[in-house]
Amino acid sequence: MNKQIYPLLIAQFLSAFADNAVLFTVIAIVMQSAHAEGWYIPAVQSAFTIAYVLLAPWAGEIADTHSKPRVLLVANLIKAAGVVLLFVNIEPIIAYSIVGIGAAIYNPVKYGILPELAEHNHLVKANSLMEGSTILAILLGMIAGAKVADVSTQWALMGSVGLFVLSALLTLILPTGIIKTAEKGSKIIAFVHEIKTLFKLPRSSFAIWGGCLFWLTAATLRVILIAWAPLILLSKNATEIAELTLFLAIGIIIGAAIVPKLIPLEKLRRARMPSYLMGVFIVVLGITDSIWPARISLLFIGMMGGMFIVPINALLQELGKKSIGSGRAVALQGFFNNLAMLVGVGTYTYATSLQADPMLSMIVLGKAVLVGTFLISIILRFHPDKTLEVVDETDVYEYDDDDDDDDDDA
Repeated sequence: MNKQIYPLLIAQFLSAFADNAVLFTVIAIVMQSAHAEGWYIPAVQSAFTIAYVLLAPWAGEIADTHSKPRVLLVANLIKAAGVVLLFVNIEPIIAYSIVGIGAAIYNPVKYGILPELAEHNHLVKANSLMEGSTILAILLGMIAGAKVADVSTQWALMGSVGLFVLSALLTLILPTGIIKTAEKGSKIIAFVHEIKTLFKLPRSSFAIWGGCLFWLTAATLRVILIAWAPLILLSKNATEIAELTLFLAIGIIIGAAIVPKLIPLEKLRRARMPSYLMGVFIVVLGITDSIWPARISLLFIGMMGGMFIVPINALLQELGKKSIGSGRAVALQGFFNNLAMLVGVGTYTYATSLQADPMLSMIVLGKAVLVGTFLISIILRFHPDKTLEVVDETDVYEYDDDDDDDDDDA
């Protein structure tokens, strides 16, 4: 791997740390105000993710046709601007949506540059490092953000702005990367064509739907925890909720660290097993009523989730690099992932408006993961162990997916 991946990891760490510090600062602001209705936090989360959906036709092309350090710089400054709006008492949903715009522009670049810094044999490892550092940033950001915000939301916001600016400065030492020529014509029409192109590749369709399942689960689980923890575990503030999700984040770090040796790209079919187990442990969490069983369940949910999503991300980046461009592939993936998140969080928000029980919601989510994993696994049954994927007119990419358990999706 190119050693310049390490400045990228540090810049991403700082930006993700600030993202989550801001989120838990917003949670603290809401818990300390009159906006404590059950639907409000899911609405804040949805405001962040909707930018990924709306900007997807443009975000990928921006990543592929401009200097990647410059795009990362601008994206971080947009995030900082969203935090500044919270200083002047702008509605949190609006302010956090601005942070989401910066994140939607940032995301295709941070993943799209990985295939340029790591060769095929190291791409899963590069994704493992990216996921591990990102989850560590999420972990520390939400803990630090919640603790500081419980004391002073102003200090928490100031610290987040500083981290975004520092991350922006670090990106200036990254390589420019491959810059492609912008395509003429409607970006929306081009985006639809890119969707059709990726869905024609057998394994990329599995990666897209698998990513949707993971992020729908992750986003919905996080907002359910915010309602579930005070009710079942009697958590009283943002810090206690953040400390509970510590175990989820640690689990994802562990899963992302061990997965390169267990599930290389050539053995992608194995990824379905951690997804099944993730669903099982979510159901277990739903019937848990004490702190340590909840922490252990969250640890295993995180481990299984990390083992599931890392090879999926690596596969889509590899296919994107060989077809529509890595940045475009990541933006397209972000479009579907965040649309899935909006569906999951929106469904739960609607359920809370009907006074749905958080424990029941957790169990339903776990069962939905089991069903979703089975349906997505069926996609792999349509392709033989030796799969040739034509990704453009001159290139053919071969998978050797000779796995002893390929015929067993149970």
